[in-house]
Amino acid sequence: MYNMKKTATHLLPIVAVAFMLASCGNGKAGNDTDADTSTTTTSTTDASPTAVKPSSFDINNIPVSGKELGNLPFFSLPEGLVLQNRKAVERKFDRLFFPIDGIMTPIEGRVWKSRLTPESKKYSDWSLPYFEKSYDEAITAVGGVKIFDGKVSQEELDRIKDQATYFGEDGSIDYWNVPVKVYVIRRADGGDIYIQLSGNTAGGSLQILQKEAFKQTITLLKSNEIKKQLDEKGKAVLHINFDTDKASLKPEGTEAVKEITKVLQSDNNLKIAINGYTDNTGNADHNQQLSEARAETVKKEIIAVGIDAGRLTSKGFGQENPIADNGTEEGKAQNRRVELVKL
Repeated sequence: MYNMKKTATHLLPIVAVAFMLASCGNGKAGNDTDADTSTTTTSTTDASPTAVKPSSFDINNIPVSGKELGNLPFFSLPEGLVLQNRKAVERKFDRLFFPIDGIMTPIEGRVWKSRLTPESKKYSDWSLPYFEKSYDEAITAVGGVKIFDGKVSQEELDRIKDQATYFGEDGSIDYWNVPVKVYVIRRADGGDIYIQLSGNTAGGSLQILQKEAFKQTITLLKSNEIKKQLDEKGKAVLHINFDTDKASLKPEGTEAVKEITKVLQSDNNLKIAINGYTDNTGNADHNQQLSEARAETVKKEIIAVGIDAGRLTSKGFGQENPIADNGTEEGKAQNRRVELVKL
């Protein structure tokens, strides 16, 4: 399946494409959040990574495409087809799942996805073969390779359901009822492009992701800024790095706790509540326990350097009270936080 189809090297203009899940047979819609494909990806969420069977797919076996592609979404819409909701879902960074060797594999990067419908708005004008063939030829013409074509097992869908947090939004794939085709265009700079599409008798859906590394935008709050926020707002919000799905601090997390300690050492009358929060990935009860354990860890680290325990309280709130959209990876990163509240 990895052999490249030799077709005309004619590149379609830049586009976006989509899929209308008009009749989701079992009432479940396709959701997507993605990450990496050729190698195992490290999770950045609070949920524990689930063990997966190994995939035989190796991106190094795919020929590199040097075709000029322009910007995401790279291709124009086939003639006679339009975006169902006029505007596609576009995100600078997100995670989508692609079935590779039948294994739902998370890949991260820039995302474009939408649903596609006939311009006439008449379902009778929809042709699934036209939709599929248009993209198959356009993708393979620029060096793309089909790496999967088939149904995803219910077992696989059940395995990733808690991680794929927004199946059902515009451009989602109906993995439960219809086959999906997955393509990859390998790029020399590592910005590989993954494309998946699927459809039924009423419309089609297209998802395009270009791999891109996550860029951290959260910076460490220094003690003077923490004190300023406590004085002015009565609380300070910190993003303290813990090991994935654990309450143990990463080195950067330890540095953040040291800054909190400096504030307490500078004001012997200051008392604070340490409140832990997670994003909404995974089980709510588990997230509650995790947030409590993380808040307690921060408290213990502060006490260990000589701060009186009577000046501190700790509590976990799990995924409650989000401060950002849990539908995006950036939002989830904001929601994984520790809040210091002045008592």
